[in-house]
Amino acid sequence: MKRFLSVACAAFVATSAVAGNDCTAGKTVTDGVLTIATGNPAYYPWVMDDAPESKQGFEAAVAYAIAGEMGFSDDAVTWVRTSFDEAIQPGAKSFDFNLQQYSITPEREEMVDFSLPYYASPMAILTTGAIAEKAGALEPEALKGLIWGAMAGTTGATMIDEVVGPSKSTLLYSDNADVTAAIQAGQIDAALFDLPTALYLSAVVVNDGALLGQYPADRSQNPDQFGVLMEEGNPIKACVDAAIQTLTDTGKLAELEAEWLEAATGVPVIR
Repeated sequence: MKRFLSVACAAFVATSAVAGNDCTAGKTVTDGVLTIATGNPAYYPWVMDDAPESKQGFEAAVAYAIAGEMGFSDDAVTWVRTSFDEAIQPGAKSFDFNLQQYSITPEREEMVDFSLPYYASPMAILTTGAIAEKAGALEPEALKGLIWGAMAGTTGATMIDEVVGPSKSTLLYSDNADVTAAIQAGQIDAALFDLPTALYLSAVVVNDGALLGQYPADRSQNPDQFGVLMEEGNPIKACVDAAIQTLTDTGKLAELEAEWLEAATGVPVIR
């Protein structure tokens, strides 16, 4: 009797595994395998140590979560590398889908397909370590007292006025390079950029760069949304969308975002 139950359970598990792949059966680059692409190299905090197979980093973790919802075990996932620009060109792809912080735009959607968004970028406060130390806790009055700068006509400029409400008028610049130069020169204390850009600027462009905090994406009027990129007309798009919808509804995506883009980066959320 026990043997019968064991065999029956094994058969059920096997059937369930097959059912999980029904959506993509015969539709992936390699049958029975999900081929996912990332950058060459792939950077923190999206992929840790340039090793997506470790599942460490926001996009690496999201990729495996999507794969799992689509019925693929971890050992049925394989990785390839592409440049950012190469992957976004029209034509046949060497991957089933690609995660490289691709913003969903109408222009890009003319050449490739995107999934539902898996991430909406918050706006982060870029400053210097000295200013961050002086500002201390993220109290509204402390933020109002900073000297803010922004590129004219951008979401950041509008959000500074509407959300921060600085006591002094925001200084406006012609481009973002001028904004970062103004931070470096001490002309302004802080500026708002989408989190991925702010992470890069603080690490590479601004000496002693620091991120003071991040506002939730729903505080922005038009947050930048990232989507999984696929070849135009890819038949697995519906499967990917369904997986992302489930991960959104269950709160799993929010958990991964909190783990990798808040805790791992040390950028606190301003509530």
